[in-house]
Amino acid sequence: MNKETDRAEFAADREPDRALKDDIRLLGRILGDTVREEQGQDIFDLVELIRQTSVRFHRDGDEAERRKLESILESLTPSQSMQIVRAYSYFSHLSNIAEDQDQIRKLRRDAIANLPPPPSTLARALSRAHEAGITAEQLQDFFDHAFMVPVLTAHPTEVRRKSTMMREMAIAHLLERRDRQQWTPEEETEIEDKIRRAVLILWQTSLLRRTKLNVRDEVSNGLAYYDYTFLKEVPRLYQQIERQVRAYDPSLDDVPIPSFLRLGSWIGGDRDGNPYVDAEVLRTTTQMHGARILTHYLDELSKLGSELSLTAELVEVTDELRELASSSPDSSPHRMAEPYRRAVAAIRGRIAANLRAIDDQYPIRSRGDFMPAYRNADEFRRDLHIIDQSLKLHGSRLITRGRLRALRRAASCFGFHLATIDLRQNSDVHERTIAELLEAVAPGTDYKSRSEDERVTLLVKELNEVRQLVSPFCTYSEETRKELAIFHAAVEVRATYGAEAIRTAIISKAESVSDMLELAVLLKEVGLITPDGKSKIDIVPLFETIADLRNCAGVMEKAFALPAYRRLVESRGHTQEIMLGYSDSNKDGGFITSGWELYKAEISLIETFKRHDVKMRLFHGRGGSVGRGGGPAYEAILAQPSGAVGGQIRVTEQGEIISSKFSNPDVGRRNLETFVAATFEASLLMPEQHAPREEYLSAMEEISGHAFKAYRALVYDTPEFESYFWASTVITEIATLNIGSRPASRTKTRKIEHLRAIPWVFSWAQCRLMLPGWFGFGAAFKAWTQKHPDTGLKFLQDMYREWGFFRTMLSNMEMVLAKSNIGIASRYAELVPDRNVRDKIFQAIRAEWMASVDALLKVTGQNELLQDNPTLDASLKMRIPYLDPLNHVQVELLKLHRAADNEDESILRAVQITINGISAGLRNSG
Repeated sequence: MNKETDRAEFAADREPDRALKDDIRLLGRILGDTVREEQGQDIFDLVELIRQTSVRFHRDGDEAERRKLESILESLTPSQSMQIVRAYSYFSHLSNIAEDQDQIRKLRRDAIANLPPPPSTLARALSRAHEAGITAEQLQDFFDHAFMVPVLTAHPTEVRRKSTMMREMAIAHLLERRDRQQWTPEEETEIEDKIRRAVLILWQTSLLRRTKLNVRDEVSNGLAYYDYTFLKEVPRLYQQIERQVRAYDPSLDDVPIPSFLRLGSWIGGDRDGNPYVDAEVLRTTTQMHGARILTHYLDELSKLGSELSLTAELVEVTDELRELASSSPDSSPHRMAEPYRRAVAAIRGRIAANLRAIDDQYPIRSRGDFMPAYRNADEFRRDLHIIDQSLKLHGSRLITRGRLRALRRAASCFGFHLATIDLRQNSDVHERTIAELLEAVAPGTDYKSRSEDERVTLLVKELNEVRQLVSPFCTYSEETRKELAIFHAAVEVRATYGAEAIRTAIISKAESVSDMLELAVLLKEVGLITPDGKSKIDIVPLFETIADLRNCAGVMEKAFALPAYRRLVESRGHTQEIMLGYSDSNKDGGFITSGWELYKAEISLIETFKRHDVKMRLFHGRGGSVGRGGGPAYEAILAQPSGAVGGQIRVTEQGEIISSKFSNPDVGRRNLETFVAATFEASLLMPEQHAPREEYLSAMEEISGHAFKAYRALVYDTPEFESYFWASTVITEIATLNIGSRPASRTKTRKIEHLRAIPWVFSWAQCRLMLPGWFGFGAAFKAWTQKHPDTGLKFLQDMYREWGFFRTMLSNMEMVLAKSNIGIASRYAELVPDRNVRDKIFQAIRAEWMASVDALLKVTGQNELLQDNPTLDASLKMRIPYLDPLNHVQVELLKLHRAADNEDESILRAVQITINGISAGLRNSG
């Protein structure tokens, strides 16, 4: 047996999570040594004293321990506080690294032991498909029509800097290296020394940005994940899929798997509430995307050319390959008999010309740089295909399954655009723009005062007009000029980088058919919709609030009944994409009602689309936290109503979840595989007969009503709640973090209605209440069981066991309740200056928290939270000794910072670092 197998079997024999604990102890010891060496024994002793006292307070809730902890914290100087919060923050980050590596370790260990594939893997999904009798033809049809897109957004909940992420990735690599094989003592010491150096660099690097990000910075940060994961791991995932499909049925060996998994982005195209995104930003974003993917192609072509040293003296080539080689700029006599190398040089020369066309700083290095650029990515893919076919036809098929296959897949997935950028704008902006355009050509139109039916009639008439609405003789407002400019830029971008560069325009706060038609008219003005009713991009309404979710099927019913709009849908392959917003619906109606209204909306949309014979593609606007639709993606996709997925799905990836999922290449590929596996199962293995029982739907409607009433009563109908929220959370301090270009609120007011959902949820996570992820369930359970005293609990237990939607909802709620801490939350409540307000609202929250925990345990049949999720339970128990102190220190720092006469910037800086550390410790907080 080899060393790696020996090591894997040794690890498997140990107690579960032993290897993880060992890694955390190693990193904790190194961090502790670093703190002692850099800051002195006194700081190290303080860190340990606070940790131990915090553990006792968490475990026992003892008032004496609480007073002792408060006494220690109140005695800290600002300098001491800063070092202590840095120590705990870094431990949270290091724990995350260890957990990610443990996930990789377990997957490899199971694979080496040839254990059955675990849930959420494609291998497991294919095994289930085989058991269900899915044929090779059905499998191929699924991949032929599938369309899956994770969409990266710039929503600001990622508080880490790229500099710290790079060091963390280096530590992850060293941990993995240390774990993969047995080393000599000297080699072990060398690896540990490298980890120590990386931790020291982390300690001496600022955790926080000194300046606010602009959109270009956000684009650059987003592009980093292509280097970390996507460019290499997406082709690797496809290779894995091809191997597994061939194993499923050998007849599929030579059948190509289309590039159904693509990447999308909002960064640089999302204008909703971000005044800094304009036409020039869109051009810059696409230029950065194009330069990144073309540079990748150049690098891979250089390596491919080095590999393909085949000589014409030993192998035959096709006429097409010979012709391609003859166009090569490489005239070296040493390579005249190496047609593949010369063909690759020809391709590389043309790609270099493409790069130079969009980046005039790209240097001319050789004669190859004077070759003509490719007109489009199809021509590039065609030349790669010529090399592939020549190798296959002349006995070199094995060679095609290496770097060439990965490059061809990258060219298919990323084209010359890298990622598809969505345009997004609020419906109110579209409305004002259209109103101004109409008023300019027909004074007195007064569009905004017209009824919905009148608006629709007017907009349909405008869609059918051949002439343009915009006049060169009119002067328009800055907002209107800006909107028109970005659509003109979209046309330019598509011409330069291909149609896939921009294929979607999203309408935020969509409420009506006129909202959709307004965008259509604007697209027609720049030629993205033709006068004969053909659209070059998808028009996607985003339904966000509870009211919008309840009305969305009716809106689509009216839209499909309009011949003018129906023609647009037909021109897009009879497919209509709908985006559903999780964040604003949650802030509007609470966790239970938001989840239920989203589920009902999907059912209504499925029926509407079937009736009109239109294919539906859902775009889920999920956040990282449970309060914004987060939670495990696999379970979330499987919990969708039958018929809601259908092989086509787009999902947002936001904030710190992007780095959590995609900064590590192995973890990144695993998350992409989970996305594919879940979509596969939801599409092929969830027949309509699996729909929930009618009585479950009726019960959920009633439960949602009770939860909605309780949530609205607290958040919107309690006059003092607004001031309680602003005083008891870090919402004000979050706004000082340089974590995104977008403002935290849509307006200057403090109203909850106008606050963005991200800082709303993020703030509740920081004070360990997680209120948006559970509030209202306890009240709903009480009302339900009082109405059904004899059968109510048993009914809910059956519903939990039999219905995936309800089970996933409660599972996500359980996770946030486990991460919450009512004792710590009580310390944040003390920040509210008005004692009457503090006591009234916190006691209401506390009572509902206790009722929700009790209700959850009764329904699930558990004795304690996370009883059935030992992995997460163990993770939290390891984190709590370092997470809780951050909260306690944050409370004391907030008291100092908010003192009327305190202008010490170092205290605010320390508060910001606690925000960073708590976010890292909770992992999915925003």
